[in-house]
Parts: sequence; structure tokens; C-alpha cells
Amino acid sequence: MQLLDGKKTSEDIKHEIAAEVQQMKNNGEKVPHLAAVIVGTNGASLTYVGSKVRSCEQIGFESTLVSLPETITEAELLSKIKELNDDDNLDGYIVQLPLPKHIDEQKILMAIDPDKDVDGFHPANFGKMALEMETFLPATPFGIMQLLERYKVETAGKHTVVIGRSHIVGRPMSILMSRKGYPGDSTVTLTHSRTKNIEEFTRNADIIITALGVPNYLKAHMVKDGVVVIDVGITRVEDASHPKGYVITGDVDFDEVSKKSSFITPVPGGVGPMTIAMLLQNTLLARKMRIAKDN
Repeated sequence: MQLLDGKKTSEDIKHEIAAEVQQMKNNGEKVPHLAAVIVGTNGASLTYVGSKVRSCEQIGFESTLVSLPETITEAELLSKIKELNDDDNLDGYIVQLPLPKHIDEQKILMAIDPDKDVDGFHPANFGKMALEMETFLPATPFGIMQLLERYKVETAGKHTVVIGRSHIVGRPMSILMSRKGYPGDSTVTLTHSRTKNIEEFTRNADIIITALGVPNYLKAHMVKDGVVVIDVGITRVEDASHPKGYVITGDVDFDEVSKKSSFITPVPGGVGPMTIAMLLQNTLLARKMRIAKDN
């Protein structure tokens, strides 16, 4: 069993990006500029956005944190989105989800300029991904593809089972794993909450990518020997014996499933760190695309 170490791989990617940014500076070019919009004071969102800002500083990006009150109206937020779309100094930005209940998330995401949509959620970018055109890939699936590539995990002709059909992870993963080239060329089965006898699929899978958010869902009896397991799930589970009073747990019963796996991601330290690294990679791509457009 080999760990797919997202923490180490993400640091490698950040070093690679930092070297490119330094070269931009040496050439007198403008460095990439990423903004993050956060509405309200959700603790998890604040932590996540804070780590994005710190990562920008670490690699030499410019960064802007746009912090807005939870009471902001949908119209006011749309006005702010238009302002960011029109800001020529800004290469890309993200709107941290979830948004307050009185705001239509889909309407906000649709308003983002696709050329600045470094989260890769806009339908224009999702469509380009499906058509195998150059675009911003959703950061978490992008990170998973990078882990598979950098650890040289064989994917061609393999049976990949994706558990979960969200637009953020499950559905894009099913598209990316089936596209031509490496990593890809898999035969993909997309399973979800309405799939009957899911174990029949997981037991025959060469690669399992699970994004359910159900702690310890995938058990050892559900997988075959030599399986590759990518665990996207991350849930805080109460544990009185732990100093913090909780533990962070993935969708996979790691202790048991890892014994049968050829490759497996840990939680934490697997997919999570890769998500931020790929957001930075998308922002670098956005800067390059703007340079090409200006020329």
C-alpha cells in the first residue's frame, strides 16, 4: 500500500508555481491576482479562505479578501460580482460557498465571468471540460487527477467507480476519468444514493473515488485487493477521547481498507491540500490566458 500524499504533492505544486511567478517578476510582468469573496462568518469557510490567502502570499501571488456581511442582499452581491468582473487588475476570483439562504447560489455563480471563474463551476467552463477543451477544471477533481498522474497510477482501461454525483466532485470526476489521455481512458460507473446494490460495483472497481460525506462508509468487504481508493469525504466526528473532542474522518474505513489497497489517500492530508494548490494553478492559467488575449 502506498499513500497518495496530498500534503507533500500540493507543496511540490506550490513550489513549481512560485518558480513561475518569480520568473514573471524577473521579466517585469504582472503577477497573478486572486480574490476570495466570503459572505458572513461561517467558521469553516473563514478557515478555508484564510488558508487560500496565506497560500497566495507563500507563492508570490497578489490576493484580495472581500469580506461581506451576512445581511447583504442578492442584488448587492451581484453588484459586487460585476465589480470584480470589470476589475482589470484581477485575474480570477472565487465566491466561497455556502451562501446565506436568502441568496440564490446558482444565480451568483452564473454571474461570474467565465474567464475569471478559477473554481471551474460556471456552465461555460463545465461544458469546455466535457468537450476536452482547455479551461479551468474544478479544483478538487483537478487535484485528484494530479495525484493520480504524479504517483503514476495506471488508469487506462481500468474500471473507475465514483460514489456521489455532486457538480463539484462526483460528476466532473466521471467526465475527467473517462476522457482520452492520461490520467483517463477509464470505464466509469457513477453511483449515488439511488444506486441499488452499490457493493456489486465497488467490489469490481479498480479505482474508487468517494465523495459522500458519510464517515467510514466504504468498508474492506466492499473492495477487492489492489484497489486504488481516493477519499474526498471529510466529516468532523465527535470523539470524547480526543483532546479536541472530535476527529476528522473520511468516507473510507482507512485502517481496514488500506490493507487491501495499492494506493489510498489519507484524511486529512490527501485530497484537501490539493484543492487549494489547484485553485492556485487555475489562477496562474487565468493570468496566462489574459496575457495571450492582450497580445
